[in-house]
Amino acid sequence: MGLSQSPQLPTVWKDYRRIETTVNERTHLVSFLLRVGIAVVFLYAAIASFLEPTSWIGYLPGFMSAQKVVPVTTILSAFSLYQLLLAGWVLSGKKTLWAGLLAAATLGAIIITNINQLDIVFRDVAIFFAALALCALHYKGDLPARTL
Repeated sequence: MGLSQSPQLPTVWKDYRRIETTVNERTHLVSFLLRVGIAVVFLYAAIASFLEPTSWIGYLPGFMSAQKVVPVTTILSAFSLYQLLLAGWVLSGKKTLWAGLLAAATLGAIIITNINQLDIVFRDVAIFFAALALCALHYKGDLPARTL
């Protein structure tokens, strides 16, 4: 082999690169699909509560709706704005691990504070785990050994 010729990679390395590229493409697609699914939920809830606040006030925790300092509609509007910002962050793909953690924490709080309405919020459990899956997908550290 002369100096002008570059060494050929073994077939194993070519296959590895092809597999790595396929995995990276699928990871990006899975991340995108999870982010869209999670964001749509927050977008829908925020927009619907802006348009029809009386239908959403019942989902506020009792301690928030019972206090008389801040009007309940103001609290609901503030939470709707928070949901819009969170949806935008999740969709952006920036610092996805942290966006997913905040989405999971928000959904966990919604589930816990509305556990008496489980017939309605049971779907939020699936979205909560989708947010955790998004976090796992973007976590850069070592994951614990397979235990399941």
